[in-house]
Amino acid sequence: MKIVIVGCGNVGTALVEQLSREGHNITVVDEKEELVQSIANTYDVMGIAGNGAVYSVQLEAGVGEADLLIAVTGKDELNLLCCLIARKAGGCHTIARVSNPVYYKEIAFIKEELGLSLVINPQHAVAMEMARLLKFPSALEIDTFTKGRVELVKYKIPDNSVLCDMQLKDVGSRFKSAVLICVAERGEEVHIPDGNFALKAGDNITIVGTSSKIAAFFKKLGVPTMRAKDAMLIGGGGTSYYLATILLDMGVKVKIVDKSRARCEELCELVPDAMIICGDGTERELLLEEGLAKAESVVSMMDFDEENIMLSLYAKSISKAKIITRVHRIAYDEIIENLNLGSIVYPKNITAENIIKFVRAMQNSMGSNIESLYKLNDNRVEALEFIIREDCPLVGIPLQELKLKKNILVCSINHKGSISTPGGQSVICVGDTVVIVTTRTGFHDIRDILE
Repeated sequence: MKIVIVGCGNVGTALVEQLSREGHNITVVDEKEELVQSIANTYDVMGIAGNGAVYSVQLEAGVGEADLLIAVTGKDELNLLCCLIARKAGGCHTIARVSNPVYYKEIAFIKEELGLSLVINPQHAVAMEMARLLKFPSALEIDTFTKGRVELVKYKIPDNSVLCDMQLKDVGSRFKSAVLICVAERGEEVHIPDGNFALKAGDNITIVGTSSKIAAFFKKLGVPTMRAKDAMLIGGGGTSYYLATILLDMGVKVKIVDKSRARCEELCELVPDAMIICGDGTERELLLEEGLAKAESVVSMMDFDEENIMLSLYAKSISKAKIITRVHRIAYDEIIENLNLGSIVYPKNITAENIIKFVRAMQNSMGSNIESLYKLNDNRVEALEFIIREDCPLVGIPLQELKLKKNILVCSINHKGSISTPGGQSVICVGDTVVIVTTRTGFHDIRDILE
């Protein structure tokens, strides 16, 4: 597809990186000429320096022939104006990033009246991701397929786990559980493991299955599966407000710490059922006084990544809480991953993934059969969901008879709403959705998995 992206910040760059890799024809627009030039050279895309809300600039970017315009600048009103002009000038689909909570309750009205295809609120999207992690505290990451019915859960094997030194072929019979361990990360190595692979303490494994089956598996491991009963949110910004609202609806007790008295007064009105503490979230004495050591979950959401990282390290050292750390910059992601910060949430990645899901849905209507795609293990693994069409060469053939490329695992089959973990005798039918996990990249069609 031909896609115009207005705004070359963190989210825009993440979109360019992924969508150009998937073969789309990308044009980027931003007022910062050096930034546009840098992205154009790095990802081999077209670049236009200018105001994306100007009609002539959009025409120069090719909006008249575009299938989609995505406006992700840092200004909500500019994004909405970009989309309005694109609808009038080119009649293409439009996506707007809208962050201001003031607009949140009016999103449906704005979307309908401006004819937008999608409105994404980054802070709300991040809050939803955090809430999902707090529902299942043992998980480091959770990704969903099949409209939320299939989950990929990342879990770190502790030293005393019964999984230590166990081969994968014995896991199913030992625990009588219909889940599949599809990825194993050990140090710098990432494996799509076979039945002979022996698990070790410290391995980061990814487990695929339905939510109930994964919960049952963890229960048999002796791993806590109950959601956190209370949450301490450090930082009172927009994400904290959305997360507090979601958690309170779940029956979770919420405590918010923020050093701005004006913001605290505002939060008292916005979330009256939460306990609001006015104080510096980096002060150890304050945190201890407010019960950090006994908290079941702690979410670091202050303005600076360094403060969030240090706070999470401290919370990890004195409590058994589920830790979630918000990090905006990913320049040092390899170092951060080794700091044992619990679950790390990158807002730009979550926003980009939500937009890319819509792009893939558009592709499906134009012939592609990729329904969803996630990047796992520092982009070294891809998990893809395919829709099976009538001309698919995999239909009706037992999986064990298919000649699949190496490092590919068929993880889940959804047949008329029935989710199964496939074995060698399993067959794929027309209309099924199939989840594939692989260390290979560049798949656009289910038939690409065949030799």
